[in-house]
Amino acid sequence: MKIFKALGSGCHRSLKAWKGILIFWFISLSLAAIIALPMKSAMKTGFGQSTITGKLMNGIDIEALSDLGTVYNSLVHYFTSGLLLLLLLWLLINAFITGGLFNSLKSNEERFSTGEFFKASARNFLPFLGITLIISTILIFLALVLVVLPFRGIVSPKNPNESVPWLIMYISVLFFILISQIFVLVADYARAWQVKNEKPACFRSLGFGFSRSFRRFLSSFPMMLIIWIIQALFVFLVLKVIGNWKPVSGIGIIGLFLLSQFLFYMRLFLKVWRYGSVTSLKELNDPSTASEATVTI
Repeated sequence: MKIFKALGSGCHRSLKAWKGILIFWFISLSLAAIIALPMKSAMKTGFGQSTITGKLMNGIDIEALSDLGTVYNSLVHYFTSGLLLLLLLWLLINAFITGGLFNSLKSNEERFSTGEFFKASARNFLPFLGITLIISTILIFLALVLVVLPFRGIVSPKNPNESVPWLIMYISVLFFILISQIFVLVADYARAWQVKNEKPACFRSLGFGFSRSFRRFLSSFPMMLIIWIIQALFVFLVLKVIGNWKPVSGIGIIGLFLLSQFLFYMRLFLKVWRYGSVTSLKELNDPSTASEATVTI
């Protein structure tokens, strides 16, 4: 079937672009340090030799947290400012790096080139940023309509806790997930189209994304659901592994850090696998590039 051929080709392309994923991982780790280091400094300065850290070792202590005073305000300041900066930088860098990744996933890219990767990242930055902003805005609006508003209705004073219809909430979340995958597919098709064109064309690429998503819906949407299910199972596995690992020594902490970074790299690989699969399916469905889409797996 065309779906499994695209998935296999997408996996092959992702393996070929492992250096690009490594660049993505390194930049993501650096961004995380932007918020982690100021938080660590604020906690060290505020707590000093206080015994509060010992109280928090066994879980959240409300009494201890209530005594934080100015330390709490400092932590909130660092966290909120760092988080806002992190989100802004992530938005910009994600659009930049994704341009290089999609370019390296094209079927006619025989070998990964770091120079070509960054050239493509710069060339596709503005249209990819526009695609990200537009699709993200749509997804936020959908989340508000399909998840937040029903949730507020469920937890309103008119609904006693014992009779809360949580089934409605579950259906709303499931419906949002299904609908959101369509717009994620639109964004991926738009990016795959953009890297084939020399001139930036954000709206034309989005037009192609919507057109291709619905014209090839019976093959594209099931493929996205397969990828989403695999990604969700992987995240569940990561949470189980990391959550059950309780390091008691320095070696254990180092091991946990290395494992978490490896799992994060694999999470990025699955994301790039999605990019490669959508790119492959686009080429399989496009007669002008059908000859390019043949990849030995």
